[in-house]
Amino acid sequence: MTERTDTEEEQVRGRAGVPAAEHVAEAAVAAAGRAAQAAAGRLRQMPSDGLDETLRGIAARLREREAAVIAANAGDVRAAATEGLAGAFVDRLTLDAGRIAAMAGQLEALAGAAAEPARTRIRDLDDGLELQEWRRPVGVIGANFEARPNVVVDIASQLIKSRNAGVLRTGSSAIRSAGVLVDEVVGPAMADGGLDPAAIQLLREPGRESALALVREPALIPLVILRGSGESTRALAREAALHGVRTLAHADGGAVIYLDRSADQALALRLIERSLDRLGVCNRLNLLLVDQERWEALVPPVTSLAERLGIAVSLPPHRHPLGQEWALQPGAEATITIAQAGGAQDAAAIANRETSGLAASVVAEDGAAAGRFLDAYAGTGAFWNASPRLLDGFKLLALPETGINIDAVPGPRGPVTFRDLYLRQYAVVPTTYPG
Repeated sequence: MTERTDTEEEQVRGRAGVPAAEHVAEAAVAAAGRAAQAAAGRLRQMPSDGLDETLRGIAARLREREAAVIAANAGDVRAAATEGLAGAFVDRLTLDAGRIAAMAGQLEALAGAAAEPARTRIRDLDDGLELQEWRRPVGVIGANFEARPNVVVDIASQLIKSRNAGVLRTGSSAIRSAGVLVDEVVGPAMADGGLDPAAIQLLREPGRESALALVREPALIPLVILRGSGESTRALAREAALHGVRTLAHADGGAVIYLDRSADQALALRLIERSLDRLGVCNRLNLLLVDQERWEALVPPVTSLAERLGIAVSLPPHRHPLGQEWALQPGAEATITIAQAGGAQDAAAIANRETSGLAASVVAEDGAAAGRFLDAYAGTGAFWNASPRLLDGFKLLALPETGINIDAVPGPRGPVTFRDLYLRQYAVVPTTYPG
């Protein structure tokens, strides 16, 4: 999942913003892009089973190097705690044996996923020709993401599986952990598998300048994945557009649950609790809408549950936008907003209008009411009697994700996996073409 980016973190730290730093960052990104580009050839040529063996090798090395990874991560966590960064931020930063085991398990699941066909026949044409759709790797893909060390492995593995090289930039709070993961886990496993470790580059220069430089190299890095929530990610997407760099950006989160008048109270409370298990992630419950006919009956047990969980409740009249994303409010992350809705369609309209469109769930026993909500809600993930926390690559698709794209345009939408990191090419060839 996606949270606060390093650029937001550095607003707390302060930014130099001097020309010398910009030149250093530009040179570092260009060098990384050239190195990744030069190393991409082996990825393109490696058989699919060879790529999958490399992914299994990364999982094995992750387990072997667990102590080294945890030790490096402990240094990152101590530094973050010393700087007074929020508890939710420190939680996202932290790796332990359980999280490393989960990372390794996801790598093995990815290795077991069927590769996408490189070529697919579409139809016959005249004169003994046929139309085929070919899938080609992008080449080098950049990624700028929050200070979450597991994302280093998530994105690197997706790039390897899709035959793309990459230039990665994480939050400076995670740089020790990220360095060990690239230098002692990912890189050596790639070398063992016959790939060039230089295909996965990690930027190690702190500061916003390197994030900006990453989205200004269209010839070397034509696509950049932007993970995180907030204005800084949107600003990077705008900067990329100015320089002809395409992005898959996740700038905003915050999930919605609507309790219909037909909602089962016990189920509603269970789903609310499941949706608040982690407060720093993008798909946590942010806005709870309650049908006006059940307001008096449902709000008291919901507020009692929130109190037990240590969650503050914002009730009408609200002094903030209904869709305010509490995960991005330092010191107020443990908050949810509760508001009234005048039925299923009104609830969907509120979710469409007031929130990012990440995910929304309707809790209802009345199938017709649930259908009205689902038909009207235009967001990326829609759920009926289920937690919006399911909008996650591994939970939803049994695959790691590079992020969640919520753009309201054609293209990858929802959890982005290796299957989305290709270019489509139409090829007209003789029907006897050997490929």
